Amino acid sequence: MIKQDKDFALQPVPQASRRGFWKMLAVMMGLTFFSASMLSGGELGMGLTFRQFILIVLIGNLVLGAYTGALAYIAAKTGLSTHLLARYAFGKKGSYISSLLLGATQVGWFGVGVAMFAVPVAQATGIQVYVLIAVIGLVMTVTAFFGMKALTVLSIIAVPAIATLGSFSAVKATETAGGIQALMDYQPAEAIGLAAALTICIGSFVSAGTLTPDFARFSKTRKTAVSTTIIAFFIGNSLMFLFGAIGSFAFGLADISEVMFVQGLIIPAILVLGLNIWTTNDNALYASGLGFSNITKISKGKLVLLNGVIGTLLAMWLYTNFMGFLTVLGSALPPIGAIILADYFLVRRGKYQAYQTMTFKNVNWVAMAAWAGGVASAGFVPGIPPINGLLASALIYVAGMAAASRFTEKAEETLSGERKLINDH
Repeated sequence: MIKQDKDFALQPVPQASRRGFWKMLAVMMGLTFFSASMLSGGELGMGLTFRQFILIVLIGNLVLGAYTGALAYIAAKTGLSTHLLARYAFGKKGSYISSLLLGATQVGWFGVGVAMFAVPVAQATGIQVYVLIAVIGLVMTVTAFFGMKALTVLSIIAVPAIATLGSFSAVKATETAGGIQALMDYQPAEAIGLAAALTICIGSFVSAGTLTPDFARFSKTRKTAVSTTIIAFFIGNSLMFLFGAIGSFAFGLADISEVMFVQGLIIPAILVLGLNIWTTNDNALYASGLGFSNITKISKGKLVLLNGVIGTLLAMWLYTNFMGFLTVLGSALPPIGAIILADYFLVRRGKYQAYQTMTFKNVNWVAMAAWAGGVASAGFVPGIPPINGLLASALIYVAGMAAASRFTEKAEETLSGERKLINDH
C-alpha cells in the first residue's frame, strides 16, 4: 500500500483533508506573528506621529491583505501550493526557479530565527548559545516535519499566548512612557516620509505573503481562505507593528520579548520569543520543503528534515552575515505572486484546467521576463518599491501574454494559408 502524502506537496489538497475557519485562522495568525514586523513597527513608531502610524499600518495591511487574500482565493479553489500554481504561469521547469528562490530564502530565515531565539536566551540564562541552537533547531524541525497538523496545534497554543502576554507587556510599557496621551502627543525627531513608511510596512511581509497558498489551500471554502487571511493581516500583523512601536517609544526596543526582559518578565519573555519564532520558523521550513519537493520530487518530510539540519548548522553564520542578503533576495519573491495572480485572474479569467490533466510548458519565457522586470522596477523605479514590483510584473506579464497570443494566431493563420495554397495546386 502506497503511503499517502498528508501534506499533498505534489497534488491538490482533497476536500476531505480541508480545514474549517477557526483552525485556518490560527494557522494564518501564526504566520503573521512575525518578529521582523515588530522591528518594522519600531522603525515606523519612531519616525511617525501615532496617528500617522495607525494610518500607515491600516493602509499597508490593506495592500497586504488584498495581495495575500487573492492568492488565498486561488489556493482554496485549486487546492494547490504556491509552487504548483507557479507551473501554470512559469511552466513546469520555469517554476523551479521560483521554488528555488522561495525555498532558499525560507531555509535562510529559519536559521536566522533559531539564532534570534538562542542569542538573547543565552544572555539571559547563561546557557551556552550553541547548545540552545542545537536543541531549538531540532525541536522546530521535528514539528515542521509533521506538517499542517503540527502547525495548526502549535498556532492554536502560540497565538493566544503571544497576544495575551505581548499585550500585557505593551500596556505596562505604555504606562511607563506616560500613558496613551504621551503616545498620541509624540513628535518624531527625524520624520519618515509617508511613501517610505508604506515601503517599510508593506515590504516587511510581502515576501512571506507570497507563500500564502502553501497554507490557504487547506481551507474548506474560498470564503474561509480569504477571510482568515485578511483577518490575520489586520489583527496579527497590526498587533506586531503596534508592539514594536510601543516598545521603541517606551524603551528603544522594538521586539516585545526584549521589552519583557527589561520589565523583568523573564519567563514570559522567553515564552513569547520562543513561540513567536517557532510559528514563523515552522511555517518557513514547511514552505521550503514544498518548494524543494517541487524541484526534486523527494518527499516534503525528508526535505524539511534536511533543510532544518542545514538551517540549524548555519544559524549563527546566517544571523551575523546573511540577514541583509536574505532581505535583498526576498525582494525577488513578490513578483512571483503577482504573476500568478495576473495569470489566473486576467489571462485565464479565473479558470485553470485541473492540475491532474494539465500539460504544462517547460518554461514560459514571458513569465520569466515579467519577473525580471518586476524585480528591476522594485529596485530602480521611484515610488513604493514593493508596489512597483507587483504592478510592473503583472502588467508586463499580461501585455507579454497578449502579444504572444497575437503572434501565435498570426503564425497559425499564415501556416493555414500556405497549406491552402498547396492543396489548391
